[in-house]
Amino acid sequence: MIEATGLHFKIGSRNIVENVHFSAKPGEMLAVIGPNGAGKTTLLKLISKQLRAESGEIQINGKNLADLTLEDLAKFRAVLPQSNYLNINLTVFEIALMGRYPHFKSKPNESDLEITSEALREMGMYGFKDRLIHQLSGGEQQRVQLARILAQIYQNPNGILLMDEPINGLDLQYQQIILDKARKLAKQGLTVMCILHDINLAAQYADQILVLKQGKRIAMGSPEEVLSEDLIFSTYHTRVKKISDQQLGYPIIVPIT
Repeated sequence: MIEATGLHFKIGSRNIVENVHFSAKPGEMLAVIGPNGAGKTTLLKLISKQLRAESGEIQINGKNLADLTLEDLAKFRAVLPQSNYLNINLTVFEIALMGRYPHFKSKPNESDLEITSEALREMGMYGFKDRLIHQLSGGEQQRVQLARILAQIYQNPNGILLMDEPINGLDLQYQQIILDKARKLAKQGLTVMCILHDINLAAQYADQILVLKQGKRIAMGSPEEVLSEDLIFSTYHTRVKKISDQQLGYPIIVPIT
């Protein structure tokens, strides 16, 4: 579980994140949306302890983030950053095995190797385990990266998954594969927080949506509650038509041209 209250972060005199508060619960997927420059990635870096807030507090599974070391966090908190391009001569298996590094000191044991194999199987990439990572397509590489973070928090009931635009640049098939897996992990009891640019994908996959603009929290709630035509216009300066489809179970947002 993630609970954040009164988060502030600035660069120079510019507020990047300003008095943001939210909670992300186990069993739910929280999508963070907002225009470019809204502070989404900065917020994720504050939660993952890559950055330190000027003020405010972050609780991770009931513990103050400030009291947790990066080594402690790495055992149950996995981060899929925005850019995962690798141009190194490592195999798919070696990349996925990196997820187990926080769990052993000198060399992996049989359990680490089996967990890595299972994570690759779950992402449909075990058959590529001996391929060099740079020989794969962008979508395949992203699936390997997701296998890596799956291995890191494998079957951890307190697992937290943070994803920064995990489908950026991927085609429709790989978008669905990645987000389907994220949602399934949430339903298995993990806390999943995901930055998305596509409002419709956020509506489709997220249980809760946090809307940011200019570093501030604008709204938070279910897709049906949050994604109103007025809020989208005030946030993105774009007129849209909201279509609520009971059969689909989530709203569809159509820009008006």
